[in-house]
Amino acid sequence: MEKILVANRGEIALRVMRTAKKMGIRTVAVYSEIDRDAPHVRFADEAVLLGPPPSGQSYLKGDLIIDAAKKLAVDGIHPGYGFLSENAGFAEATEKAGITFIGPSPYAIEIMGSKLAAKEAVKKYGIPMVPGTEEPVTDLTTAKKIAADVGYPILIKASAGGGGKGMRIVEKESDLGEQMERAVSEAVSAFGDGAVFIEKYITSPRHIEIQVLADQHGHTVHLFERECSVQRRHQKVVEEAPSSVLTPEVRAAMGAAAVKVAEACSYTGAGTVEFLVDSDLNFYFLEMNTRLQVEHPVTEWITGLDLVEQQIRIARGEPLAFQQDELKINGHALELRVYAEDPMNQFLPSIGKLTVYRKPEGDHVRVDDGYEAGMDIPIYYDPLIAKLVTWGEHRTAAIERMIRAIEDYRIEGVSTTLPFGRFVCKHPAFVSGDFDTRFVQLYFTPEKVKEENATAAELAAQLALHLYQRDVKKLQAPVHRSNPWWKSH
Repeated sequence: MEKILVANRGEIALRVMRTAKKMGIRTVAVYSEIDRDAPHVRFADEAVLLGPPPSGQSYLKGDLIIDAAKKLAVDGIHPGYGFLSENAGFAEATEKAGITFIGPSPYAIEIMGSKLAAKEAVKKYGIPMVPGTEEPVTDLTTAKKIAADVGYPILIKASAGGGGKGMRIVEKESDLGEQMERAVSEAVSAFGDGAVFIEKYITSPRHIEIQVLADQHGHTVHLFERECSVQRRHQKVVEEAPSSVLTPEVRAAMGAAAVKVAEACSYTGAGTVEFLVDSDLNFYFLEMNTRLQVEHPVTEWITGLDLVEQQIRIARGEPLAFQQDELKINGHALELRVYAEDPMNQFLPSIGKLTVYRKPEGDHVRVDDGYEAGMDIPIYYDPLIAKLVTWGEHRTAAIERMIRAIEDYRIEGVSTTLPFGRFVCKHPAFVSGDFDTRFVQLYFTPEKVKEENATAAELAAQLALHLYQRDVKKLQAPVHRSNPWWKSH
């Protein structure tokens, strides 16, 4: 594999290209008109314009991407995450064009892309699953009967969903009709598929996922877990590895279950099996993401493995170079997704120009980004600016390093999730490890961030005044009244 096209943009495109170049592989970027001068375009060896800014006219145009790949004699296509990364049709078309798709088979993508099909595939392996439906639900009468059997609260979820879309929590039967109608409508709008299913809503759940790697020779391993419970709108913002609550026994059991899920669909490449974990550390299969995850850097830091490199090696047909018992957890890693969002206004997107952009530096601080000062945050794509990642020998060290890195990160022109990240890292519930997916709901309000910022500003002002007064005393020269300058002034 001598040349790879990265079918994506921004920080993930850059991240994939850096590993490819490290491996001596040439890279091809694709871009929309608004990304013409983006860092990922300049970094690549070659670049191809796809079309206007809307993703439907550029980054989602699989036929244009494959045509460009063929013209440039590309050996492989890496989809990153988002866009076409979990599109079975695109993966199949890539393979038919004689180009290696750096990811799982179209079959695995299709099976795991449907939550219902995924549950059916893994059921025979004895994987624990949340009680609920095994078939799509379309009418209210059936939904009421199932909900009564499962017991409230329940969760209505779009079968083809993701990112929190088509998802509704229902506390009582009187709300079921309205919430089901909304979930179906949102699922049709977002995915073109109104199929929904019902499952028991696990109260106080933690969202913990297992990273897996599988080669083309029948070898599958897990790379331990990532804790992803700090979320807003059912989407992750802060992730860490390992989890602060799993025992070695539960970790091993979840890892073994994740390997079985991968084997259930003959998986190859890097994938993530997601679980819900209750307060008693019982775990339940949620879904499998058939791509690289946004939060993959925390796994890379605790294992010492480059997951993109592993994806490429697996796609080239190489066997895994390690066994499960050779993998160990080293230290603790934390990631904050730095979004152009306003935490003070319900995390709504904050679009504008990055008038100031300075990244933090230092040992065990990593920034994966795709922006520079002076660039605009476009309205057309996910507002992720960067992933800020820190590592420490233990969890406390990783958290302290993250707080310092957040304070050193300078972004002006748009609102970001940096203040929220600082709030999380300083909150007693997070520091103690006693939190779940309701963290934002239970603890976060804009007023608390304002209060924290005001306190920090006051302390900084007091410290600055103290240092100024100290320095004045040290540097002040003695005044001699006999000096003629004193008399004349």
